[in-house]
Amino acid sequence: MTFGANILSKGATGPEVAELQLRLAGFRGTLWDGEFGPGTELQVITFQRDYLKMENPSGIVDEATYQGLDRFAQEFPIDFAKLQCSNCQCQGFGQNRFQNEFLSGKAQIEAFHKREYPGIHKAVLHTFRAIRFYTRGADLGEALVTSGYRCWIKNEEKGRTTTNHLGKALDFDFPMNAGDDKRDDCQRCDAVRGLLVEKSNCQIGWGANNLKALEPSNIAPTWIHLDVRCYEPKYLADKYFVKTAEELDRKEI
Repeated sequence: MTFGANILSKGATGPEVAELQLRLAGFRGTLWDGEFGPGTELQVITFQRDYLKMENPSGIVDEATYQGLDRFAQEFPIDFAKLQCSNCQCQGFGQNRFQNEFLSGKAQIEAFHKREYPGIHKAVLHTFRAIRFYTRGADLGEALVTSGYRCWIKNEEKGRTTTNHLGKALDFDFPMNAGDDKRDDCQRCDAVRGLLVEKSNCQIGWGANNLKALEPSNIAPTWIHLDVRCYEPKYLADKYFVKTAEELDRKEI
């Protein structure tokens, strides 16, 4: 099946719709459940209005919208070299270990799941693309990845126990301007979190299920942490994790 081969609109179902929902994860965002409902229509309208600058967005994914998605991906490429774990033994994205194993003494929930997922989740990467677009328009500068994948070997080297960066999360920041101090950086990160809540349907903290999450400012004062740890297991299936730009943007689904 080829993504982009068929016009999609409300009522459509299937893998093409799920791929669309992922590619538009940063434009409002909804579940990648393969059902084109009101939430997906809002995603399309938001992309058409904000990126394609359509005066009367249709909410229908036609050839022009597919072409716009291709342009968007080319304008905001993902450098996977900056996402890879620095531990050479895991070849960048873990060793697919510890499925259904949890941190000792902790609840058996995703926040404590030790799984080394096979890549970075598509929803995280597509949301990162969108926020690069929105922050550029807000004159906040170019977002830079500061932390991507961290395998368990790397975690143990650093004395970490967090499971977020085993494929479910990304940290990024923005260059400091001349004369900026820590307070300026904190304010900029707060502004970006606000954009992610408004534009990408993220939550601050981890209170709600099936929503993209941001670490609050008391945990991440001078950087942005985005993760998908609040999602049900079916939304964290292996097929949603990628290791290369080609996998992220391929047409065959």
